[in-house]
Amino acid sequence: MLKKTLLAGLALGMAMAGVAQAADPVKIVYIGKNTGNPYFDSITGGFEDGCKSLGCEFEFVAPATAEATSQIPFIEAQIQRGVNVIAIAPNSPDALNPVLDSAREKGILVLTVNGDLVGNETHRDATILPVDFTKTGPNQVELMGSMIGYKGEIAILSATTEAPDQNTWIAAMNDTLKNDPKYKDMSLVATVYGDDQPEKSTTEMEALLSNYPNLVGVIAPTTVGIAAAAQVVQSRGIASTVHVTGLGLPSEMRDFVKDGTVSAFQLWSPYNEGWLAAHFAVGVLGGTIKNEVGGTFDVPNLGTISIADKNAMNTQAELTTFNAENIDEFDF
Repeated sequence: MLKKTLLAGLALGMAMAGVAQAADPVKIVYIGKNTGNPYFDSITGGFEDGCKSLGCEFEFVAPATAEATSQIPFIEAQIQRGVNVIAIAPNSPDALNPVLDSAREKGILVLTVNGDLVGNETHRDATILPVDFTKTGPNQVELMGSMIGYKGEIAILSATTEAPDQNTWIAAMNDTLKNDPKYKDMSLVATVYGDDQPEKSTTEMEALLSNYPNLVGVIAPTTVGIAAAAQVVQSRGIASTVHVTGLGLPSEMRDFVKDGTVSAFQLWSPYNEGWLAAHFAVGVLGGTIKNEVGGTFDVPNLGTISIADKNAMNTQAELTTFNAENIDEFDF
């Protein structure tokens, strides 16, 4: 009788422990490219609000600089910590593969958010991107072309040499310029890298102006780079001869648009990436969402999300173009 009571008590205790374990909140960490980059504040806001509504726990961490391997210690620390989800904006398409594999072996859901492991997608579980990145490069070329009459020397001011998302867009820009006859009179004379640091981006922009006196336009597909380029053009008073566009935050670019330094630039809603990632992660871990190509699920405020090839999801269909007519409608 005593033995049966002990066994029954043990079973009840194990069941209660299981319930307690199941009730533990999902722990999500997002590893940004680097600190001091305001772009990630908006993504983080989406994660934070998503976790408030879903009951998960969230933390943002990032290395000081955006080198290819700088995120590895942060991933290792989160594996040791035992989080449920590692979301990351990768600084390299391949340098993180072994440590991400280690995370997945521990049962951690690995998501790339706002950038992917281009060519190495099997080392993560899914990716959340703002738009179809295959359209970003051609859209940027078209916007620049419309500013300069589709004629003249242009340059690209990018982030780091190994940034997988920027490199994808730059490859598409080169392909578009080379193969679309609409842009036959536009010449890409240089691609430089500011490492997503304001000071270095400013130095690279100034060097472009010195080295290419006939430059008529600069595409900066990075929020740090476009703000730095615009600042240089503004301070020199050359907006009528050197046109700047790229991918920027409305909050940072508003003054440049209003004073005519930048006539138009593009982006998406970074906030929605964090919001979608939080809902996807909690849904997958809770069993209400299947991480399968071709699947769909609903997210509040975003509607129906489709899981495309290579387990990729987008928060919106096309880039948003910001100009003097609409920039005051956006506050991120």
